Amino acid sequence: MAEKNKTYYITTPIYYPSGNMHIGHSYTTVAADAEARYRRLKGYDVMFLTGTDEHGQKIQRKAAEKGVTPKEYVDEIVANTKELWKLMNVTNDRFIRTTDDFHVAAVQKIFKRLYDQGDIYKSEYEGWYCTPCESFWTETQLVDGKCPDCGRPVERTREESYFFRLSKYQQRIIDYIESHPDFIQPVSRKNEMLNNFLRPGLEDLCVSRTSFDWGIPVTFDQKHVVYVWVDALSNYITALGYASDDDSAFKKYWPAQVHLVGKEIVRFHTIIWPALLMALDLPLPEQVYGHGWLLIDGGKMSKSKGNVVDPRILCAKYGCDAIRYFLLREVPFGADGVFTNEALIGRINADLANDLGNLVSRSVSMQLKYFGGVQPADKTFAAPDEEIRGLFAEIYANVQTQMDALQFPSALTEIWRGVSRLNKFIDETAPWVLAKTADTSDADRARLAGVMYTLLEGIRIISILIEPFMPETPAKIRAQLGIAGRHELTAWESAAQWGVYPDGTAVQKGEALFPRIDAKKELEELERIHQEAKAAATQTGAPAKEAGGSAAPAAGEDNANLITIDDFAKVQMKVAEVIAAEKVPDSDKLLKLRLNVGAETRQVVSGIAKQYSPEEMVGKKVILITNLQPAVLRGVESQGMILAATKGKKLVLVTVDGDIPAGAAIS
Repeated sequence: MAEKNKTYYITTPIYYPSGNMHIGHSYTTVAADAEARYRRLKGYDVMFLTGTDEHGQKIQRKAAEKGVTPKEYVDEIVANTKELWKLMNVTNDRFIRTTDDFHVAAVQKIFKRLYDQGDIYKSEYEGWYCTPCESFWTETQLVDGKCPDCGRPVERTREESYFFRLSKYQQRIIDYIESHPDFIQPVSRKNEMLNNFLRPGLEDLCVSRTSFDWGIPVTFDQKHVVYVWVDALSNYITALGYASDDDSAFKKYWPAQVHLVGKEIVRFHTIIWPALLMALDLPLPEQVYGHGWLLIDGGKMSKSKGNVVDPRILCAKYGCDAIRYFLLREVPFGADGVFTNEALIGRINADLANDLGNLVSRSVSMQLKYFGGVQPADKTFAAPDEEIRGLFAEIYANVQTQMDALQFPSALTEIWRGVSRLNKFIDETAPWVLAKTADTSDADRARLAGVMYTLLEGIRIISILIEPFMPETPAKIRAQLGIAGRHELTAWESAAQWGVYPDGTAVQKGEALFPRIDAKKELEELERIHQEAKAAATQTGAPAKEAGGSAAPAAGEDNANLITIDDFAKVQMKVAEVIAAEKVPDSDKLLKLRLNVGAETRQVVSGIAKQYSPEEMVGKKVILITNLQPAVLRGVESQGMILAATKGKKLVLVTVDGDIPAGAAIS
């Protein structure tokens, strides 16, 4: 194939091991793994890197709290992380730790080179520092006196530091981004970097610390340790042997084809990292892709809130293929999406148990019943068979297009077009009717054989296309089809060929691929686990709500949660009239609403289905927050949020009098 021996280098961020990894970390890693698997199937020579960023003040403090050394503290978490990636069938080629000796030596060489050439200089830093984010902030950058990234309190610090001349590279970075339109994806992230950070102007960057010692020592000034920017970001090249005696892997794989990162660290990877590479006279990665967040309880997952989801529990209950499928199917890659247990169970039952699982089970069972499990050579086809043949050629091409663009949900949607079409094909052709006359009519027997062939050949191709996403399931399907170990029938390129399933092949019945889940029972169990985790977080002294939460201060509390009139003015609200409403499939809580907002219409997903029917909603005038960033719930985009009040355990809509027109501003 054309891609044979062509290199493909893909990375995740290196994760900060302040605690065990949760489903949000798994989201990035599984996405990278799916792309790496796809490229390998296509014949690429893949290098897939992940790892851990283990230095810093936060790690040093956490280790001290536990009475262990920082290295002992991170060793335990790293071991758990590696076990998790193995459990989830992540096939990283290398795992880098910033405590690795080769990384330490390379970073020291990089720091010294930048200092020698004048890109790093010594000065003094005085300002605000956020320990959890490891970020320095000026007074004007703080939001209500807190970190603008995470909302936590900051500390005043003053210390001697080395600085990197980030401002020197400002225009070069702008020019590069503008001349390389695919460098930052999605495009919204590109606009954010240019308009919010680069064009307003860059300040030089603090790249060493003296207030803690858990870091890589600066060789020529031992009281300093290298700060996160040079230390952590350099992992993408030190992992390949850059600045070592053996840099053959670096020469082979750099520049990377893509850095997959969460949207909150796009800034570091598209401004600081390019500047460091430019200073080192190295090419930039081809693309930085900033995906959105998995949201829960109305905000980003946080260990201190206890609202994180443990993928180990989910994998143990439902299998890792089901969890991988959900992560890669539920949310458009690049947008924020909401994680709910209802959505997870709904996807497993609808897509995996009902659609894919039943398709394989019914097809194999019919082949066993009608032909003793062996595919006859004497078969005839009709127009529906030819239509399906054309559809699968289209699906194969579309899946590749979507995978090349890192659009995992779209690729899976394409594959499930094939699954759905084959299920419909069974109903259209009614093999059980043909079977009644197959013993007395050669024509009906041949047609029945053709129907079964179309089903089995379609399933063969599906088993290939799902392999990057669900690495365990294809082997189970192929065992039932009787083609286990037949590379010529399971290689990626064979999915482009229709009609290669061999006549005379015998199927065999297997266990259900995805047993249907008792939704009510499982949702109760998952909610219990979730509440126990939140309670445990509260008992350890963590606040029940952090910045961005929805809890109001109780009587006697301080006014830390009060906002200014300027903050309130940022929220834009309008009167909106509901012009259409329907239930979101596979959800008993969500309604999809179409709203008239005066000069435009909006689509909003709201969790009010238990209180209001779609029919009740039509005609109501509600209050819509119009300047929220769009989010995706159960695969449906929501372009705002309508207001509701809580009455006991019920939600009650906040409505307005009928005389106020749709589109009227609320102030």
